[in-house]
Amino acid sequence: MNDTHHDIRDSGGQDRLALLQTFLRVAESGSFSAAAQQLGTTQPTVSRRVQMLESLLGARLVERSTRGLRLTEEGHRALVQAQSLVDRWDALADDLSEDTRQLSGVLRLHVPHAFGQNQLVEPMAALMKQHPGLSIEWTLQDQLPDFSREAVDCSLTVGHVEQPDLIAVQVAEVPRVLVAAPALAAQLPDDIGTRPPEEIVDTLRAQPWLALSTYYRDEIQLRAIGYGQSLNVPIRCRMGTNSLFALISAARHGLGLAAVSHWAVIDDLAQGRLVRLLPQWCATPLPVSLVYPSRQHQPARLRAFVALMRETVPRIFGMREVSRS
Repeated sequence: MNDTHHDIRDSGGQDRLALLQTFLRVAESGSFSAAAQQLGTTQPTVSRRVQMLESLLGARLVERSTRGLRLTEEGHRALVQAQSLVDRWDALADDLSEDTRQLSGVLRLHVPHAFGQNQLVEPMAALMKQHPGLSIEWTLQDQLPDFSREAVDCSLTVGHVEQPDLIAVQVAEVPRVLVAAPALAAQLPDDIGTRPPEEIVDTLRAQPWLALSTYYRDEIQLRAIGYGQSLNVPIRCRMGTNSLFALISAARHGLGLAAVSHWAVIDDLAQGRLVRLLPQWCATPLPVSLVYPSRQHQPARLRAFVALMRETVPRIFGMREVSRS
C-alpha cells in the first residue's frame, strides 16, 4: 500500500464525504470542468479528488476518452452508494439542525425575470431575515436549467415541464389575454369575439403578431371563457422575443397583437395604453411550477423555500391558484 493510499484511509470522514460529493458532481455533470465550476474550485482539484477516491476504493471509477468522460462499471455501482451515503448524511445534518429551527447553507435558485425582479424579492428577503445563516444565489432565468450541469437547487419555471427525472410541483397558473395598441385594435370588427370560430381564426391570422418565443411562435391556442371550446390560430409573426417586457413594449407601439400574462398588463389596460381583444376568449394559461431534481433527500432549506413559494406565488396579483391534490 503506497503512502497516499495510507494517508487517505487515515483521513477523517468529512474528507471522504467531500470526495464522494465531488464524484457525484462529476457523474452528474459529465465533466471535470463542469463539476469544478459547480463546486467553485479548479478542474485539476476535481481530478485529484476523484483519483484519491479511486485510490481509497481500489477501483477505477471514470474513464477519459476523446469523446469525453464515462463511468466504469464500478463507477456506476459507486454512484448509487455514494448518493445514498451523501443523502443520509444530509438527512442527519438536517434533522439535527431543525432542532434549532434555523436554516443554513447556500440555496441556489433560478426564477423568471418577470417575477424575480420584484414580486418574489420580498418573501425571499423575509426568509433570509428569519434565518441569518442562510445564503441565496438568486439567478434570473426564464429557461429551465440543466440540473446535471448547473449548480441549481430549484427553479421556479413558467411553462410545461416534461422531464421524468425532475420533480415539478405546480403552484399556480398564469392567465393570458390578447392585447393590442388602441389604433390596431380599432381595425378589428367590434363583434369579432362573438362571431363563428372560423371567422375569428381567419380574422386573427390576417393580423400582424408579436410572439413570445419561449411559449408560442407560429400558433396560439385560445380557449372560450367558461366553455370547453378552443381554437388554434396560426399567426404571422412580425417580431419574436423571449422577453415579456419587450413584448409588451412592442405591443404598446402598435407593432402587432400579442398574448401576454394578464398581471403584467393590468395597468396598461386600465390607462388605455393597450386594449384587451376578444374578452370572451383567453390564451391557454401557463403552469407555474417549482422544479428540482428527484433525489431521495431534499435539504431543509429547499423544503422551506418550496413551502414558501407554494404559499406566495398563488397570491401574486393576477395569478390563479390551482387545486392541490
